[in-house]
Amino acid sequence: MFMNKQFVKFLVTGGTAAAVNFFSRILYNQWTSFSTAVILAYLTGMVTAFFLAKTFVFKENTQPLKHSVLFFVLVNLVAVVQTYFISLGMAYYLLPALNVTFLTKEISHAVGVVVPVFTSYLGHKHLSFRDK
Repeated sequence: MFMNKQFVKFLVTGGTAAAVNFFSRILYNQWTSFSTAVILAYLTGMVTAFFLAKTFVFKENTQPLKHSVLFFVLVNLVAVVQTYFISLGMAYYLLPALNVTFLTKEISHAVGVVVPVFTSYLGHKHLSFRDK
């Protein structure tokens, strides 16, 4: 199910959106708290992901745009909860408990961004960009 051309395209476009997410968090973190920066970065990455997925991964989609957007947002609400709690849990609890003090926020956020890849793919394939 996961090792097909469409999933590989999803990984590439999702990787690009994840990079936007990751680096925009560093930028946002200059002006906001870490937790706020994680949410703002996720939204930035989500907009990027929608346009890339619609253009390159699920281009055969016949579902109306408003339905795709609605389901895309719903799938990403689940993913942002995963990203948020994993990022904060690692940054403030797990890594300090392991005595990791170097790049803790970057490591935590990177792991938080990667975790929802599989659930997001399934959600977008079967909900956001499904055929009528």
